[in-house]
Amino acid sequence: MKKGIVLNAEISSVISRLGHTDTLVIGDAGLPIPQGPQRIDLALTHGIPSFIQVLENVCQEMQVEAAILADEIKKYNPALHDLLLEFFFQLQQHQGNTIEIRYTRHEQFKQQTATSLAVIRSGECSPYANVILCAGVTF
Repeated sequence: MKKGIVLNAEISSVISRLGHTDTLVIGDAGLPIPQGPQRIDLALTHGIPSFIQVLENVCQEMQVEAAILADEIKKYNPALHDLLLEFFFQLQQHQGNTIEIRYTRHEQFKQQTATSLAVIRSGECSPYANVILCAGVTF
């Protein structure tokens, strides 16, 4: 049995296949998932699991170089935006590297998900609770 943090076989497999600059999306329950990326649906019911729970779990095993957020999160979900900024600040302290935070319009964000290796769907039901994680390297 795997000793790592991520026990979900599909998520563990995707993380192990990520190369430098490959992307992985963590989305809320309403984010449309395009054809192409692997769909990993964790949503059980409203809020379970939460977006933050999934993000924290994934980032314990994934080396993150950058995070892309929809610009609209600043206006329509400022509490989550602030939480994400603090989360990524703490993560970069733990990883020992700078994590660039990028913003794009939500329509562009949805288009960018099509080139990701996978989209992980959480049970989150708050607006713009989505992130594209860009893989870094550990060396």
